Amino acid sequence: MKSISDKKLSDRKAISPWSYKPWWCQPWSILLTGTSLISGSWFLLKNVWITVLVAIPLLAWMGFFLLVWPRLMLSSGVLDSDAD
Repeated sequence: MKSISDKKLSDRKAISPWSYKPWWCQPWSILLTGTSLISGSWFLLKNVWITVLVAIPLLAWMGFFLLVWPRLMLSSGVLDSDAD
């Protein structure tokens, strides 16, 4: 038999940090922008070194906003206070 607290936890919806961001800052737009800029630098310049120099900061930016930032938001508890 489930306790009342277990039922409340199962009734809660999963909180997504992405629901607080505008359309231009969603995972699909971050991936699209990053890959477009990296591939665009290759197609325009056809130079590996410049493409690598473009890719390093872009991959760091994409990695932060797609992997690190959502975990930080969920672990900080900021989203839990908004859900109440």
